[in-house]
Amino acid sequence: MEPITKAGRTEWIGLAVLALPTLLVSMDATVTYLAIPTISAILKPSASELLWITDIYIFLEGGLLITMGTLGDRIGRKKLLIYGAVAFAIASAIAAFASSAHMLIAARGLMGIAGATLLPSTVSLIRSMFHDNRQRAVAIGIWTTCFSTGTMLGPLLGGLLLHYFWWGSVFLISVPVMLLFLVMGPLFLREYKSPGHEKFDLVSAFQLLAGILAIIYSIKRIGERLVAEPISISLLVAGAVVLYFFIKRQRKITNPLIDLNLFLLAPFSATLLALLCSLFCWSGVYLFVAQYLQLVLMFDAQKAGLWTVPAAALGMISCLSAPLIARFAGRNTVIISGMILIMMGLIMLSQVPGNTGLFLLVFATILLTAGCSLAVTLGVDKVISSVPASRAGVAAGIYETSTTFGSALGIAVLGSIGTAIYRNSLHSEQAGNTLGQASTLSASLPAGQAKDLFQLAQASFNYAFAIVALFAVVILFIVILVVGRVYRSERSISPYADYVE
Repeated sequence: MEPITKAGRTEWIGLAVLALPTLLVSMDATVTYLAIPTISAILKPSASELLWITDIYIFLEGGLLITMGTLGDRIGRKKLLIYGAVAFAIASAIAAFASSAHMLIAARGLMGIAGATLLPSTVSLIRSMFHDNRQRAVAIGIWTTCFSTGTMLGPLLGGLLLHYFWWGSVFLISVPVMLLFLVMGPLFLREYKSPGHEKFDLVSAFQLLAGILAIIYSIKRIGERLVAEPISISLLVAGAVVLYFFIKRQRKITNPLIDLNLFLLAPFSATLLALLCSLFCWSGVYLFVAQYLQLVLMFDAQKAGLWTVPAAALGMISCLSAPLIARFAGRNTVIISGMILIMMGLIMLSQVPGNTGLFLLVFATILLTAGCSLAVTLGVDKVISSVPASRAGVAAGIYETSTTFGSALGIAVLGSIGTAIYRNSLHSEQAGNTLGQASTLSASLPAGQAKDLFQLAQASFNYAFAIVALFAVVILFIVILVVGRVYRSERSISPYADYVE
């Protein structure tokens, strides 16, 4: 066996260059949140158009991740990354100077398409640049930290820009960063692509996009309305049918868009399940944490946000320290341990509503976020390293799609369960379907009646919060058993023996 070449200065500088598009793409998913009121006042979009301004970016990015990962494997990951950066910069400039809601929606859609080219390319390039297992784990940890940091910085940066500049600045900020990347990228990044000249199947790409978009949209719709309407169920079924025919086509054609044999790799599939479930629990339960801080403890948005900082800080530290911990404990062990930390955090959160303890809530969210960071950081590394280097792009796209589904499913499923429990335990039509609605409705009632109604609504919410957290514990426990069994079946001579080169 030939000795593995360790990464040098060029590769580490290249990783820093890859951090630029990673930060931007993750930041752009949240940077518009605070700009929405200003955009509404100036462009005057309808309610439907306003939703599309925020949603179309996530929909198109999520729907194209696997396709773009495969395309990068075929034409070259660096080439696709450069093309995507140019498109992202142009779309950002168009969005910044949009003169109508339709123009902004179109620009955001183009940004989503471009974003789908960037994320799989950055992860797959890391797979190609870092051949040493330990160096690659550290690089993935840095990448994960950049991604999570960008997500958290989005609202903060958006608020600062809106304070000093016009609303378009939240999009225009991407242009100079992408220009810097376009200067540095060609200097420090090398080209990697699959050997051979496989054709790119457009029919498969369309089927995959249509199926994923239908499912993501239906799940998000259920999550927003907290009820499974006929149109949402129809879209979900339609998306599943389209994906069924997509899978049948992949088995027949010579050059499939996705090599379905990847899913026969037990470590690959088990780790995808672990990632999906971790994000499912984190996203779904955090929906209740945010409401508890603002509508039970009655904190304003700023104070509530500050109490989430400890968990965010520990999450970033966990991303960076995960590879170091894996050197001593083994990667599989740390992934499982991360999921156990999530489960411990969920159990604590189930006790918070009756305890009304702020510090218990904060400690629980620290465990939840730290555990999720450990599992995701090493999970990404395991998914990418469990497949041949020539398939790293499609593997990255599959991983990112699974986390997108996990987050959307968590909000939709846990949110719907929580709402059903809230309504059934409240026995009052006056309090609406959510605690937020109860707060609004109680404001129109006499003081005494309003206080009684809102306290009743808070008690029902607390009960729903506890049940949802325990439900997530059960789901996570089952997944831990399944994933743990797969990991135990792997031959592991050393902490890094399970890597496949």
